[in-house]
Amino acid sequence: MANHTESDFEKAIEAGLIGAGGYTKRSPAAYSEPLALFPDDVTGFLKDSQTAKWGQLEVLLGAKTEATLLDSLSKELEIKGTLHVLRHGFKCYGKTFRLAYFRPNSSMNPEAAASYAANRLTITRQVAFASVMKNAEGKSRRCIIDVTLSLNGLPVATAELKNPLTGQRAADAVRQYCHARDDRDLLFAFKKRALVHFAVDPDEVWMTTRLKGMETVFLPFNRGNNHGAGNPPVESNWKTHYLWDEVLQADSLIDILQRFMHLEVKERQVKTDKGVRTIRKETLVFPRYHQLDAVRKLVSHARANGTGRNYLVQHSAGSGKSNSIAWLAHRLASLHDANDEKVFHSVVVVTDRRVLDQQLQNTIYQFEHKTGVVEKIDEDTQQLVRALSQGTPIVITTIQKFPFISQALSTLDGKGTGVKIDTAGKRFAVIVDEAHSSQSGETATALKGMLNKDGIEAAIAAQMSDEEDADLSDDAKAAMLRDALKRARQPNLSFFAFTATPKFKTKVLFDEPGPSGTSPFHEYTMRQAIEEGFIMDVLLNYTTYKRFFGLIKQVENDPEVPRKKAAKALARYLELHPVNIEQVVSVIVEHFRLYVMHELGGRAKAMVVTGSRLAAVKYKLAFDRYIKNNGYTGIRSLVAFSGTVEDPEDPGSSYTEVAMNDGLAESELPEAFERDDYRVLLVAEKYQTGFDQPLLQTMYVVKRLAGVQAVQTLSRLNRMAPGKARTFVLDFANQEDDIYKAFKPYYEATPIGENADPHRLSELQHKLLEWAIFAPDDVNAFAEVWYRGKRDHSATDHRLMNSVLDAVVQRFLDREDAQQDEFRGQLTAYRNLYAFLSQIIPYQDSELEKLYAFVRNLIAKLPPPGNGQAFRLEDEVALRFFRLQQLTEGSIDLGYGEAIPLKGPTDVGTRGFSEEGVALSTLVAKLNERFGTNFTEADQFFFDQIRASAEEDEKIVEAARANNLANFSSYLERMIDELFIDRMEGNEEIFSRVMTDKEFRSAAHEHLALEIFQRVRDAMPRK
Repeated sequence: MANHTESDFEKAIEAGLIGAGGYTKRSPAAYSEPLALFPDDVTGFLKDSQTAKWGQLEVLLGAKTEATLLDSLSKELEIKGTLHVLRHGFKCYGKTFRLAYFRPNSSMNPEAAASYAANRLTITRQVAFASVMKNAEGKSRRCIIDVTLSLNGLPVATAELKNPLTGQRAADAVRQYCHARDDRDLLFAFKKRALVHFAVDPDEVWMTTRLKGMETVFLPFNRGNNHGAGNPPVESNWKTHYLWDEVLQADSLIDILQRFMHLEVKERQVKTDKGVRTIRKETLVFPRYHQLDAVRKLVSHARANGTGRNYLVQHSAGSGKSNSIAWLAHRLASLHDANDEKVFHSVVVVTDRRVLDQQLQNTIYQFEHKTGVVEKIDEDTQQLVRALSQGTPIVITTIQKFPFISQALSTLDGKGTGVKIDTAGKRFAVIVDEAHSSQSGETATALKGMLNKDGIEAAIAAQMSDEEDADLSDDAKAAMLRDALKRARQPNLSFFAFTATPKFKTKVLFDEPGPSGTSPFHEYTMRQAIEEGFIMDVLLNYTTYKRFFGLIKQVENDPEVPRKKAAKALARYLELHPVNIEQVVSVIVEHFRLYVMHELGGRAKAMVVTGSRLAAVKYKLAFDRYIKNNGYTGIRSLVAFSGTVEDPEDPGSSYTEVAMNDGLAESELPEAFERDDYRVLLVAEKYQTGFDQPLLQTMYVVKRLAGVQAVQTLSRLNRMAPGKARTFVLDFANQEDDIYKAFKPYYEATPIGENADPHRLSELQHKLLEWAIFAPDDVNAFAEVWYRGKRDHSATDHRLMNSVLDAVVQRFLDREDAQQDEFRGQLTAYRNLYAFLSQIIPYQDSELEKLYAFVRNLIAKLPPPGNGQAFRLEDEVALRFFRLQQLTEGSIDLGYGEAIPLKGPTDVGTRGFSEEGVALSTLVAKLNERFGTNFTEADQFFFDQIRASAEEDEKIVEAARANNLANFSSYLERMIDELFIDRMEGNEEIFSRVMTDKEFRSAAHEHLALEIFQRVRDAMPRK
């Protein structure tokens, strides 16, 4: 029988790591459950590598040496974590012991090389221990891990392996980590033992650095396939062999622990009734595959080829560019060539992003654990001059400071504190963040001229005798040569340019060839970022006004497509060419109210991109006037433009951004736009690049866009957010072909198709039913439960919906692979087409609407395709918001009549749709009534999450079981702040109210305490 079981896959990986990988095999019996490490390896490494210190400790402690040392190590691991201890050691009786030795930057120190060789990397299969999780009998579950990798006895990585040939895939390993692995177990405790966890099958790899039950976030760790997600086929090998043959190979893993992994800490201040409180969020960062690959290839090429090279790294939004730049800067600053010479004497990071400054400094400090390695130039050009003259390893600056360096040198000289920037024999790496054609302009010329000043002057002297222009003085000749030489490639400089959208000039300038034989040197495409779930596809629901108008017109008089009365307000203003701003604004506002407001749980925002500062002013005035005249509430707008604008048609008028935004300071606009009351941002040449607002869901474009500007502008919508299932672009000014041409070089995807045909939906519906994989009865049975008018599905509801879907999945699995692929393609086509068209045409066809809900859930339930492409676990939050939105909009009323048939109109079948939302009979409704607030379904979802988190906390559950309601309520009051803080992101407005208003929080606490108490008690077994 062929060897194709999970165990055989495990053996093959073990053999690879033990063979060429540099590992030694360990028995699971060597693992200590109480310590969650391999004690014999820890003590063996310390005895062998630090013999003198071990001996001194043994004199003091005798037979207790090992136990005392392991106890000290465990305590430091508890406080400082695995990564810190591996890098900086731990103390025992005043002596610092190293728990790992890292590869030295050069080979000039044989002692350091010997210490590095003493490291012990081990692989252990089937490590088992008693988990804190309980089985049905109330006893501890036995947890068994497929693979555990350890460095000198300390576990650093775990892996769960699956094999599709036995019916399981990486997705099943992900579910196993989420459901059957608990972060309260020491091996899985965040930072304290294993640092990364891999879900692996022969086709795909996913990884996480923090287990948090159902909230665990796994990221793809795949190489990419044909510019998309997944992995390419490999001749005579598994697609995922790179994980054990390259990434986890001994030298590679130690290098990742030394130079890549770091703790990202984000702090924010929140107001509470007791004052300002600092909230700290920690994320342990493990590089994604493309980041690791890019940095290592750049470093390897620079080591082998020296300076004078220009590299382009074309990484899409969502690629984690800030971390890639930090890792590269740190690595280049200490890089030595084969002759043990430093390749670069300083690294200059050129960026306009303030966030990158602090991130670089924090990240590199963790690697070096010393200050002075990174200097941020935030004062003036004189500071830049001093940093370059002193040879600071990493300098962060803006490119605008370089033209003024000569002036700064003169100023310092005049102060008597003159410094000299000596570039003779010095080599520099220049990392450019967001490289565009400006990098080839005069500012970049000044940068080159300063960093190779001595080399240029030497070249001038050599060439002066060859100059034949007698009309020029020697000084003039020298100046001309100097300018010409500055523009040329400098032999002592290497540029490393990062951008998602390089222009033609950028690709010509940064021309070091990559795998394709041309620039870029390294690539991570927009398509891969979309398929891997890091950004949204903003072209998926893109439409021009002409197309939009055509679709509305197509159904306006069609008796087969009944419409909501609300759509009449939109259709009333539709003309093929809106002739004035008032008409465009009416379309924008009515579309926003009808289709956008309820997205993202009632928090979705929109951007209006105007063509000029004056246009922004006029649109803002018209927008606010239309809102006021129609008595609409809940849609406040902000405007963004620079300077002062005067309207020639209104002499004496004067407008500024601050005045039009009711005194809101320019610097405060991004933060203000996060608030729930501001829903629309109108912009003119501002916030079209570098502006991250995940709740932006729709964009209205009234400006001509082309090339890179089109990509950067529309990409403001691409950030992910909980519940964000789609984006929408309504373009009044451009043609689809132009936008397609702009995106194509960066996108690597199929062209935008022809105008969608609304009747294609019923055609797809017919084709799907023809398969007989599901029937109308299945759709109706599912819809009967899905649309029940209550907020939470009960366990019974979940069981009923799953039983319907499971039967359909079984029929799907009975089909041939080719049929499965065709059926899956039609399901996806229906989902995407309905998602798009339903934002334009207000369908009232319950058959299509029901089928959409059914199809979305069915796609999530189907097993992934067998070709190794990335699987996507459906976002439960997105489905939840989707359902809430459907209920709120009153899209379908299944309790009355029959669905309208497609044959023709009938006066029987569906009653008029309610325009009101579902009554909020829950906590939010009570708070709104009592405090006069206007919180929404999304805010109720915030409280639902609080309740769910509390019910997963064993201490809270135990308190509810062991106390009466009054005592439990007192206990919960001490815990509730932390529960609120955990759910702060995306719920800022209601979070702020809860934290600052004692009476409001008391009301929320009282309700939650009662609900949690009752639910825990109801779940207790009956005696």
